[in-house]
Amino acid sequence: RMRALAAIRDAYGAPELWASPDAFFEPPAPIDPPLRRVRAMGDVTVYDARWPSKFEPYLPALRTKYLSFEDNRTAHARLYLGESPRPAIVMIHGYLAGQWAVEERAWPIRWLAERFDLALPVLPFHALRGPRNRRAPPPFPGTDPRVTNEGFRQAIFDLRALVRFLRARGAPSVGVMGMSLGGYTTALLATVERELAFAVPIIPLASLADFALEQGRLGTGEEARLQHDALEEANRIVSPLARPSLLPPERVLVVAAESDRITPLGLAERLARHSGARVVRFPGGHLLQFGRSDAFRAIGRWLTALG
Repeated sequence: RMRALAAIRDAYGAPELWASPDAFFEPPAPIDPPLRRVRAMGDVTVYDARWPSKFEPYLPALRTKYLSFEDNRTAHARLYLGESPRPAIVMIHGYLAGQWAVEERAWPIRWLAERFDLALPVLPFHALRGPRNRRAPPPFPGTDPRVTNEGFRQAIFDLRALVRFLRARGAPSVGVMGMSLGGYTTALLATVERELAFAVPIIPLASLADFALEQGRLGTGEEARLQHDALEEANRIVSPLARPSLLPPERVLVVAAESDRITPLGLAERLARHSGARVVRFPGGHLLQFGRSDAFRAIGRWLTALG
């Protein structure tokens, strides 16, 4: 395993990939997806958008395997749009989520939609982008760090296309929020996309290697330390801690749960230190999010202060 992780580190370790964020995270071409009306929600109309994800893996050896997942080659987002374009928020779901019925309960949609246009994208290999007959967990993020790297690269590719689509249709600004895996993706996007107005990682994953270590997946003692360091290097190319945030510290807010046992408070604090951001805490856990309404009110006050 150590040899395999070293080989993956080297495969993604070319110095030129660090020259700029665009060197590894290839900018997408503009998109203009057709919008299918789902329903009205007061003055807001709900639409579904889908468009081809013209993503190509960085590693040629992985191309055939990665692109063999047909459903993953189409990007999806649910949009909540006012009568005219408003400031917009892209809200990124967590691991194993992305189903519309789940996401419309996970987020305070009606409250946010009173003031903002909203977009709920689907991460690679999740929900509509996963094989319909597959019962195993999605391959991203998963046991193969190469697929994890390519999955985050595709996620950023599709999210940048969505951000730029919202701007092109008239949104004066676009910010991003994400929960758990979506919090990690939010923080990563903030190191790549200069068009963002703000970023709010919520109960975020901050380091894949830290998470694996916390969950006891890397053995014990010296073996665990060595595997942790090797995994950190293998996934460094997609780490939100490996590049500086492109947002000023006052435009990043990290939300953490004090009783979180899945992405513990220390991961959120590590992410906040990296970007210089403030941390808002609520007393609940990762799944039983007691007190999160107070956290969202704090986010609302913060957004108002940003203007």
